[in-house]
Amino acid sequence: MKHFILSFVVLLGLTCSACSQNKKKETKIDNKKTTLVAYFSATGTTAEAAKHLAKAADADIYEIVPEKKYTAADLDWHDKQSRSSIEMKDKTSRPAITGKISNLAQYKVIYLGFPIWWYTAPTIINTFIEKNNIQDKTIIVFATSGGSTTDKATKDLQSAYPKNKWKDAGLLNNATLKKAQELVKNVK
Repeated sequence: MKHFILSFVVLLGLTCSACSQNKKKETKIDNKKTTLVAYFSATGTTAEAAKHLAKAADADIYEIVPEKKYTAADLDWHDKQSRSSIEMKDKTSRPAITGKISNLAQYKVIYLGFPIWWYTAPTIINTFIEKNNIQDKTIIVFATSGGSTTDKATKDLQSAYPKNKWKDAGLLNNATLKKAQELVKNVK
């Protein structure tokens, strides 16, 4: 009897698991979202903000991943020879990234997030824009920063890529779902 009950419980668990997996696949196929949150995060701060924002905007999420991960030494803005300092001095710098968005055409709106470096977007954001065909899409800039605003970053991106419709959502520091919902509400 114990074996029968144990077998029944295992079978029931497998059946529920299979149903759950099928349901996820169906939802993904049926629910083609038109909004994407694409973000670069060197330390995890912007990643946390992006996750809240994706939930608040009912959007898919995509991480912009550098081919070579940034170390703490790379991010030392006090060191003029650090990787980030060198990249930001050279406006033509395009740090390599991994991956590509295969279904980019389905998105009409892209929230584009990053940490503010030297009052603007890190040059890896230019790599992302140039590697992906995001012309004629609405791009909404959000960022994290210890003391800067997104104003210069948005103006710089708008100037470099004028075929997009640019909006500035502002900072999403110390992100919570509530703050992300407010940001989405204020952008529309």
